[in-house]
Amino acid sequence: QVQLVESGGGLVQAGGSLRLTCATSGSIVRINAMGWYRQAPGKQRELVATIARGGYTNYADSVKGRFTISRDNAKNTVYLQMNSLNAEDTAVYYCNADLLKYGSYCSSTYWGQGTQVTVSS
Repeated sequence: QVQLVESGGGLVQAGGSLRLTCATSGSIVRINAMGWYRQAPGKQRELVATIARGGYTNYADSVKGRFTISRDNAKNTVYLQMNSLNAEDTAVYYCNADLLKYGSYCSSTYWGQGTQVTVSS
């Protein structure tokens, strides 16, 4: 069984910072890309940032220059440092991972349960 568990969400004032963590556990052979997505009330889930195993990153235009995604391959963990937060960043943040688990022949995408980020203005 594979689990992705997010942590680090909470309530923060506009202009503040938060750091999200997503720890992956289970019978994992290899994790390829990892990413963060978010879903605000009444909106579709959208990409925030992704990071390849080798470190190549991609960001949504709305977070470029404010958010930084990173990962620790030894710990199977991905992080999202969020600075200069504003009310539009309020959402449930989900991490995902494209990974190969023991007993499988191809990789699949797994999702965490999400962590709430609320930015007060």
